[in-house]
Amino acid sequence: MKRIVLASGNAGKLAEFRAMLKGYEVLSPKDLNIEFDVEETGSTFYENAVIKAKALYELCGLPTLADDSGLCVDALNGAPGVFSARYSGGSDADNNAKLLRELSGKTDRSAHFACCIVYYDGERTVEATGATYGRITEKADGVGGFGYDPVFFSDDLGKTFGAATEAEKNSVSHRARALVALDAKLEM
Repeated sequence: MKRIVLASGNAGKLAEFRAMLKGYEVLSPKDLNIEFDVEETGSTFYENAVIKAKALYELCGLPTLADDSGLCVDALNGAPGVFSARYSGGSDADNNAKLLRELSGKTDRSAHFACCIVYYDGERTVEATGATYGRITEKADGVGGFGYDPVFFSDDLGKTFGAATEAEKNSVSHRARALVALDAKLEM
């Protein structure tokens, strides 16, 4: 089984990659006893993913995968976007609360999750993107997933990602779609 290191300490994201990347042993930096915290200074999802993938490769020498993804809300001109994880400066619940406050009274609640995944092995940099569309609910629904999942109503599923099973979410998520596109490019 091929080993690949995911440039993330997010347990939810790691679980998603492990569930979707069959045939790979997906490791985290923690699994390799590597302290990994890199500043995401890019202005796009692609730039941040490349920064993380290359920085982790330098530390472990194994092929790496890094993604940068986020929620893009039309009524907020694409925000929180690349700042999704640090939108409120607090927890996932704080981010969701801020988002719902900012959308209070707005009729256009359309949004999408966007993802850019970068594979880096010291020679090749391969990127792929994915997106999934829906809208932001008035209040949280469901306890599954992480991040904005309880407030993102998926057009594909007809429910929030928070109310979806892991398998349902992984069948239509932005990350899953980016991984399928990456798989086709890499013939993983």
